[in-house]
Amino acid sequence: MGKPRPQKKKSSKTREKSVLGPGGSISKGNMAQNPSTLLDQATILLQTGRADEALAVAQQALDLTADNTTAQLPAINLLGEINVELGDIDTARNCFLQAVQLDQNGSIPESQGGGAEKFLWLAQLSEQGGKDSVLWFEMGVASLRQTIQSLEGKTSPEEIAEITQKKIKLSNALCAVAETYMTDLSWEEDAEARCEALITEALLVTPEAPEVLQTLASIRISQLRTEDAQAALTRSMSFWKDLAPEDLRIPDFAVRISLARLLMEVTMEFEALEVLERLILEDDQSVEAWYLGGWCLFLLAEKQQAPKDATTDELAESPRHVSLDASREWLKQSLKLYDVLQYEDERLRDHALELVQEMNKEIGEDDESEAEGEGEGEGEDSDVEIEADSDDEMADS
Repeated sequence: MGKPRPQKKKSSKTREKSVLGPGGSISKGNMAQNPSTLLDQATILLQTGRADEALAVAQQALDLTADNTTAQLPAINLLGEINVELGDIDTARNCFLQAVQLDQNGSIPESQGGGAEKFLWLAQLSEQGGKDSVLWFEMGVASLRQTIQSLEGKTSPEEIAEITQKKIKLSNALCAVAETYMTDLSWEEDAEARCEALITEALLVTPEAPEVLQTLASIRISQLRTEDAQAALTRSMSFWKDLAPEDLRIPDFAVRISLARLLMEVTMEFEALEVLERLILEDDQSVEAWYLGGWCLFLLAEKQQAPKDATTDELAESPRHVSLDASREWLKQSLKLYDVLQYEDERLRDHALELVQEMNKEIGEDDESEAEGEGEGEGEDSDVEIEADSDDEMADS
């Protein structure tokens, strides 16, 4: 789906002033440190949304290390990640390719800047996609398998946590390859067999990972095995839906957006709406969440018939009319945010507009001026209503 348009890059001169200037930026005195300290500073800057400043600090760290040595790996990898954040994909790709030259098999420990990460980034940033992405993913998978094998049998809490983290990364990489075979390489004769092998290994590595179960559902959907897909999605949700919002075991926002789409695809609209209401509570500026919620409510309305020979008042209170009215409000909010955030997905916008126009023909256009006059109050009431509904559902579950 579309993303907000990236902001124009600032000039290097502006970056230098930002990094070296006062007001919380890193001073010249702080810059004259060893590479490790500078990389720690750059990482903090990146994590706190100051990617421009992080770029200058990470470059300073790289300049302080010997050329063409493995000592450069931590700085090169971090520069790659920073450039991804800044939207400079070509530079990011070149950084990770340079890291591959210094650690061709990912055998250097991750603590020293080696490991699988650069391969996984190159798979995602591949210009060719398809087989080229699979090649990079497979290199990352091989590196992760080797790392996990070296950690097997370790018993300290830190080592156990590292094994768990590496297994999650491995299963996600396997799922990414499976997704590639379902899309870019779906024409390959052995695509289905490869998907089965990949998802089987991923489930063996992390049998309770929601992301893996969602990929399983996606594969089953492609095979027209709808009931199996529904079962996989139900199991995926069972591991986190009753957790507190701040629980780190809850899948990322984007993963749950994908979950909502899959749920809608297998006619589990009520479950999809429950997921989307929770997402809106977390981020009410998500164009895609509002859009999917509106579409989901429209699909629910399509399953409901308007009562025959009903009065106007009776029609307005019918389940179908209520669902359509709610759908239109969600979609209008999505379109409003689309303009404000300069969202890029024109297909999303066009579909939302098409649905709104279709509903206007059936239930009549709402009074825009009245809606604008009461907009703030309605928005607050809507938020309260969503939260209350979600609380009731959580209590019932």
